[in-house]
Amino acid sequence: MVKLRFLAIAFAAGSLSAGTANAQATRTWVSGLGNDADPCSRTAPCKTFAGAISKTAAGGEINVLDPGGFGAVTITKSITISSESFEAGVLVSGTNGIVISAGVNDTIILRGLDIEGLGTGLDGIKFLAGGALYVEKCNINHFTQNGIEFAPNQAGAALLFVSDSNIRHNTQNGILIKPANASAPVKASVSHSQVLNNGLAGVRGEGTLGGVNLHISDVVSSSNVGAGIVSFTTGSQTRVMVMDSVSSNNGTGLNANGAAAVLRIGKSMVFNNGTNATILGGATMSSYNNNQIDDNGVVNAIPTIALH
Repeated sequence: MVKLRFLAIAFAAGSLSAGTANAQATRTWVSGLGNDADPCSRTAPCKTFAGAISKTAAGGEINVLDPGGFGAVTITKSITISSESFEAGVLVSGTNGIVISAGVNDTIILRGLDIEGLGTGLDGIKFLAGGALYVEKCNINHFTQNGIEFAPNQAGAALLFVSDSNIRHNTQNGILIKPANASAPVKASVSHSQVLNNGLAGVRGEGTLGGVNLHISDVVSSSNVGAGIVSFTTGSQTRVMVMDSVSSNNGTGLNANGAAAVLRIGKSMVFNNGTNATILGGATMSSYNNNQIDDNGVVNAIPTIALH
């Protein structure tokens, strides 16, 4: 009897220890000198974001302890990945930097990351599903597709917020917002950011399969081969409002294309583009009477609307 009681106690203690070892923390840490075999604690950090995310509870946060390259990661739950003071590199070749395929109520925050595609990476950030994505203080460079591709394919609306970021030298678009499902309309905001020298558009809203409502404020979209800012659709309505921003040195400053495409601009500058604006396919483009539209190579008329 005593022996059986001892074995029961030992088994219970072992089970408790295993449960504790497998528990996920609400805050984990990564370090350039870490090890993914460690628990990702402050004193025993992990080496990569992929290693840390499996040990971080849903709704938790991964923090960067010191400079390093932390690798690509796929996100399937609410999470914050944050670096406030150190170089937090995501360096990839031939693949995506960060892929998000989470639940429709999940929130993902990416802060202070340097996402580099080396001229062979696909998308810097590729969003497939989730409730909301916040991209804050990030640099995204040198991808063969898009800096950010926000293409939710889900039964529910999705939100995108990009702020204080630099998105440069990507072969296609700096930011592409293109829902892949008619039931996944997008509400998006891009603010306090620079979108520079991309092969197609700087910022492109495309509502072909699902509606897009995009607000752009305090953004410089410059030296993009295509258009600085695009509102495009062949189906669902795409509405783009531009305020306090600059579209300069692009092939085209502003582009609206499609009967359900709307682009409005106020308190902004459209300067030194090959063409100031193109309006195609029955699209609607309008300029409030407080813009500076000047020194463009080809000048097309933009209907003016009064301030309210």
